[in-house]
Amino acid sequence: MTADPLPPRRLGLTGSIGAGKSTVAGLLRARGLTVLDADEQARLVTQEPEVLVQIEARFPGTVTAGVLDRAGLAARVFPDPAAVADLNAIVHPRVRARMNGLEAQAAARAEAWVVQDVPLLFESGLDAQMDAVLVVDAPLDVRLRRALARGGLTKDDILARDARQLPAEEKRRRATWVIENSSDLAGLEAQVERIMNSQEWTGEKAGRDTI
Repeated sequence: MTADPLPPRRLGLTGSIGAGKSTVAGLLRARGLTVLDADEQARLVTQEPEVLVQIEARFPGTVTAGVLDRAGLAARVFPDPAAVADLNAIVHPRVRARMNGLEAQAAARAEAWVVQDVPLLFESGLDAQMDAVLVVDAPLDVRLRRALARGGLTKDDILARDARQLPAEEKRRRATWVIENSSDLAGLEAQVERIMNSQEWTGEKAGRDTI
């Protein structure tokens, strides 16, 4: 009788807006790690007809002909904490179910680590389910510049979203590892390599380290 595969260890990946979390996620993927993107799964969930029905019922006018107006929904929801909570109650359980299914597939492949890329990792309490947490950080002026360069958000939008998240210094305090992303890609890659070559990464239990 074949034993069930051991679950992979979970690395929670997070960072404030503009910190460069997605870039780090790409570097981890390039090194063979499975990265489960909560935002990507949320986009897929919000294409499901039953979810769209619930969203339209709670936020009328945000779904037209079976298509979600993401910008319109964001504009309505983000200024209102109660609305955010209602949207999360619709979407988050389904996102977690999808993430758990993908994690089970990684376990079947006998992967040692799975990265869970979750923007609101601490705010949602999911850090408690991780074996280690990697926070990507950069100075606020750098993050603002990057977020503005992506387009779609004003400076006020970015600052408002940043204010609704756990302060960067608290994320850093609660992290297992912190990556400083204020220089170039080579520097970022060097920090990722240091983490993946550390005893905490390769050993039995992750510890705390600041790169």
